Amino acid sequence: RAQLMPVQVLFFGATAVITGKRRVEVDLPADTKARDVFDRLIADHPRLAAHKLHLSVNQQYATGDEILNDGDEIAIFTAVSGG
Repeated sequence: RAQLMPVQVLFFGATAVITGKRRVEVDLPADTKARDVFDRLIADHPRLAAHKLHLSVNQQYATGDEILNDGDEIAIFTAVSGG
């Protein structure tokens, strides 16, 4: 059986409102990409798909292609407008 690794997922702004959470821990198999977690969260919370979402891994903007490591922190947040 594949070894699972814990990854923290943080929600900010509208994503926290939609999920009802600020943080969850998910156990993932090795070689999981950030996009896989993102897709899983949208499947679990379909209302997220209505927003333009961004992703970060360990506080760095992410494309989704990043391979996650044990203990990584993912954040999902809506687009931030600046002026």
